[in-house]
Amino acid sequence: MKIFAIGMNYAEYNKSLHETLSVSEEPVVFTKADPALLKDHKPFFIPDDMGKIECEAEVVVRICRLGKTISERFAHRYYDAVTVGIDFTARELQQKLREKGLPWDLCKGFDGSAALGEWVQKDKFLDVQRLRFHLDINGKTVQEGCTSDMLFTVDRIISYISRFFTLKTGDIIYTGCPAVCGPVSINDHLEGYLEDRKVLEFNCK
Repeated sequence: MKIFAIGMNYAEYNKSLHETLSVSEEPVVFTKADPALLKDHKPFFIPDDMGKIECEAEVVVRICRLGKTISERFAHRYYDAVTVGIDFTARELQQKLREKGLPWDLCKGFDGSAALGEWVQKDKFLDVQRLRFHLDINGKTVQEGCTSDMLFTVDRIISYISRFFTLKTGDIIYTGCPAVCGPVSINDHLEGYLEDRKVLEFNCK
């Protein structure tokens, strides 16, 4: 299984980080290693040697068939389920890496950095590109978004990634964060919602 993630896919997020990303440019793609996956309500253990760890709630899609060089107009056939996930980021480390022009692997792909909710079949929704989602921490909504605000649609993302990687059943794609969220702390309780469905819930340790 491969874990893909898309960076800077919402204008509001980019604005908050003082980034500029034209719609005419290509998606920003990075990957996470298998040990990054955190599921089944298991706790997230905050690293004590990586500085501030921030959480970014995102809609995640699951690939359901083998595909390579997929046409955008057929991309909807290649994923069958969606959920909410958390892309944890060691923000201070990320800034240091970016300043040096280095890859993001260390700040984005560490163990437990890809929390994953429970899958919901995509046919339960009228349009995956009009999904509202939000993240609550300790009962308070701290982040919310809608997939209609993506700069690159799910189908465009799948088509683009498949130019470089063969997509296989079970691969997952984190589609981007709608707005910057703050750091997590020990004993925080996180809950992720897809429309009105709670699909993600775990504690930080």
